[in-house]
Amino acid sequence: MRIAIRSVVLVLSFGLAVALADASAAPPARSAADAAPVSLFNGKDLSGWTIHLNHSDKSDPKADPKGVFQVKDGVIHVSGEEFGCLTTDKEFDNYKVSLEFKWGEKRWPPRENAVRDSGILVHVVGPDKVWPRSVECQIQEHDCGDFYLVDGATIVIDGKLEKQYKKKSADHEKPNGEWNTVEVVCDGGTVTNIINGKIVNTGTDASEKRGKIVLQSEGAELFFRNVVLTPLK
Repeated sequence: MRIAIRSVVLVLSFGLAVALADASAAPPARSAADAAPVSLFNGKDLSGWTIHLNHSDKSDPKADPKGVFQVKDGVIHVSGEEFGCLTTDKEFDNYKVSLEFKWGEKRWPPRENAVRDSGILVHVVGPDKVWPRSVECQIQEHDCGDFYLVDGATIVIDGKLEKQYKKKSADHEKPNGEWNTVEVVCDGGTVTNIINGKIVNTGTDASEKRGKIVLQSEGAELFFRNVVLTPLK
């Protein structure tokens, strides 16, 4: 009887070891609820994006004769010379958008003596203009991760309904000339701003929960790369 029991234990132990070995060797299966990241910028051109600029001469806002938004060396170069939007053609909800940016050298009137400024607008709705209704993750020297509520958008932070602005919790921007990573997580009505891996702002009950994404030109030269959208479960 003892021999039989010992044999059963050995067989079960061996089977468990084989199963664990197989499991460790095989890559984890992707859940049906998971979605693969999607590149919003192909590194070659601005396919999938629309330009809207405020020209001083009131000419066609879809035209970009000065090359405010261009692709150079695999990155999006924003000259900053005119205020404007680079807007996704598609709308999104429940996602994380991430990108890298770094500042250039040029600054333009009326912000030639101001801190360098840009931003990522999420949940963008309504007609194209400068600036459309949206929730902005601020990209500004020493203010990366601030919230701006644009054109009537609202969000709740620490129990208070914010209608204009909410400063970030801490400054995690790298020195000028270095690449920074910005992530904006849009989970229903909750929006979270993450700068170089650090959460710096979170709001809930956003008035807008779906829309397009905008990269701003706002008087300062900068570069964007690795613009990626990851749908949430």
